[in-house]
Amino acid sequence: MVLNREELKGLIEDGLVQDYPHLETQLTPNGFDLTAAEIHRFDGEGKLDFSNDEREIPGTTPIEPEKKDAEDDYSWWELEPGVYKIVTNEIVDIPKDLVAFAFPRSSLLRMGAHIQNGVWDGGFRGKSEFLLKVDNPEGIEIKENARINHLVFLRMEETEEGYSGRYSD
Repeated sequence: MVLNREELKGLIEDGLVQDYPHLETQLTPNGFDLTAAEIHRFDGEGKLDFSNDEREIPGTTPIEPEKKDAEDDYSWWELEPGVYKIVTNEIVDIPKDLVAFAFPRSSLLRMGAHIQNGVWDGGFRGKSEFLLKVDNPEGIEIKENARINHLVFLRMEETEEGYSGRYSD
C-alpha cells in the first residue's frame, strides 16, 4: 500500500528522511519531494558486470551554480542538453518494511527533461543520486534546493536482509 501524507509525516519526523529544506513544502498527498544539492558532469566511462567485481563507476565533476542576483540566497545551474548526476540534500533511512520508487516532478517533464532512478530498497540509508537527462535543445535552469524528484513509499512485509550495497552509509 502507498503511504499517504499523514503516515509519511510521522515517519519522516522519526527519521525516515533527514536534512530536508522544508517538510511541509516537500510532503505531497502520496509522497515526498527530494531537492537538488549538487549537479555533476560525468568524466568518463563506466563498467558493469554480473558480479560487480569489475564494476567501475565513472568520476564526476560538480558544476558550480551561479547567482543571478546578488541579493538572492540561492544560485542557479544552467544546463545544456546532456546527461547529469543529481545529488540530493536529503538523507533517507528506509526501514526493512518499506520500499520507495521515484518519479520526476511533472514540471521537470514539461521543461523537456527527465530523471532515471533506481529502486530505494528497504534497509538503504544515505544520500540519493540519480540521473537527469536534459532533452530540451535550449537547455534548462535549476535553482539550488529545487524540488526535482518525487519519492513514493510502499509498505511491504519486512525482509530479513535489507540493502547491503556499497552506496549505503
